[in-house]
Amino acid sequence: MLTPPGPASIPTRWGTGKHVDIKNVFVLGLDELNAETLNALPHAEEYRFHQLLTPDELRTQDIQLRHLLAAAERQLYRFEGTIDAIIGYWDFPVSSLVPILCQRFGTIGPGLEAVVKCEHKYWSRLEQRQVIDECPGFGLVDPQKATTPPPHLEYPLWVKPVKSAGSTLAYHVHDQHEFQRAMRLLRDGVGWLGEPFQYILDHLHAPAGIAASGQGCLVEEAVSGTQVTVEGYVQHGAVHVYGVVGSVGYPGRESFLRFQYPAALPANVTERLTQVTTRVIGHIGLDHSTFNIEFFWNEENDTLTLLEINPRHSQSHARLFQMVDGVPNHHAMVSLALGRDPALPRGNGRYRIATKWFLRRFSDARVRRAPTAEEVARVEADVPGTMIHPVAQQDQLLSALPRQDSYSYQLADLYIGAETEDELIDKYERCVAALPYELEDTADTDVENVH
Repeated sequence: MLTPPGPASIPTRWGTGKHVDIKNVFVLGLDELNAETLNALPHAEEYRFHQLLTPDELRTQDIQLRHLLAAAERQLYRFEGTIDAIIGYWDFPVSSLVPILCQRFGTIGPGLEAVVKCEHKYWSRLEQRQVIDECPGFGLVDPQKATTPPPHLEYPLWVKPVKSAGSTLAYHVHDQHEFQRAMRLLRDGVGWLGEPFQYILDHLHAPAGIAASGQGCLVEEAVSGTQVTVEGYVQHGAVHVYGVVGSVGYPGRESFLRFQYPAALPANVTERLTQVTTRVIGHIGLDHSTFNIEFFWNEENDTLTLLEINPRHSQSHARLFQMVDGVPNHHAMVSLALGRDPALPRGNGRYRIATKWFLRRFSDARVRRAPTAEEVARVEADVPGTMIHPVAQQDQLLSALPRQDSYSYQLADLYIGAETEDELIDKYERCVAALPYELEDTADTDVENVH
């Protein structure tokens, strides 16, 4: 359960004959799913997790950084107990609020400038280029003015805001016509995160060309291969990698089908990923923080390409680490914030491999029928090692869902553990077949059963 704002009613706990200090840990945007995972951490009896602002307050279409910061500060100042840690696992604005609040309330956390160097896609590329060769050609454009990409780049290209979340407003373009269409879409949408991100940039001493670019767009050469995510943390300047997660796309689509842990990679590729990660994170100066870095590995020519750096761990992967290693990756985040050892175990979980599947629809629709809580529980009971989290709700228009990628709409997340990949796929197909979604196409009255 979520702990509501207010004074700590139990400052200490007794149970084993010794005094145990309860640490008050404030979690920006704490939700029920992650609260359950956090409470499964080792030594969870020593923590009290408090929701700091609600997910609805933080994940809105009108992000007012100044107001969010003031609301968070009010809640913290009114708290009568100790403030031992301030953490968050969501993307912007949470990722920027964490270092600001940690600095103001004297808790352990990363520096704001290092976080922004990771999150600002163009600034991050400039930093990466100083220490590694594993990045594509790139450039910066103003979507309000640009009609062509930078002249040194060749199609196909990716165009995306310098600050985005969850692949929102990211477009794969193959020619001039598609580039200009992407610019039109970005002109209307880039301000959603761009305006509040500019507020953060205004409070940093960013270099020329970066300071006023909060609503700019990164253009970079498209690369291909197996997409993987390196998960790790940095403490006192020492970079540690604790896992690599594979990303599998829908065939012929730009959207993810599933995340799979551990990724099926040769040992030498994992070692190279670790080396590149260590150089980049060390150069940027991120410290006392979890991170995840997305890469492409092209098996044909055995090359790595760094896609992006996130100065936080992925909450999407928490259940996967819990299933395979026995402890969710939230452990590193909480331990870092409390100055403890963030190391995670290996292979202590119930399953050999685990996945997060994304059940998607690739055209808009209204949800005529969504699974009830009882129906979801029945499927989970019938298919062991599964947890289903519906995203689209009954009577909801899919295009109204927040933070979707540019090519699909998410109906549900399915977390599945198994011993083999074939077993994973079989469990997923059984779950999907049993989930009673009915969708009404927005163009006509036909109903599609998603099986």
